[in-house]
Amino acid sequence: MIDTIRRLLQEHGRLHTPVEHLSDSDDLYSAGLTPFAAIRTMLALEEAFDVEFPVSMLRRQSFASITAIRDCVSKLAPSAERRAA
Repeated sequence: MIDTIRRLLQEHGRLHTPVEHLSDSDDLYSAGLTPFAAIRTMLALEEAFDVEFPVSMLRRQSFASITAIRDCVSKLAPSAERRAA
C-alpha cells in the first residue's frame, strides 16, 4: 500500500521534495503539497484502492503524511493493503 501511495504522490502531489527522500511520517505540506494537489492525490487514491473518502476525512490531517494517508485508506477499505501488495 505504501508503495502505491508513494507512486500516486509522485504523480499527483507536485511535491518540491522527491517522494523517495521523504519518510512515511514527513509533513507532506512542508514538502510542497498544496490543497489542490491533495485533492488530485485523493482522487487517484480513490481510483487505485476503489474507495471514496467521506467528508469527515477531507481535512488537512488526512493528507499530512504518507502514514496518515495509509491510515485513512486502511479505514475505508481494510482489504486495500492486501490488494495493493
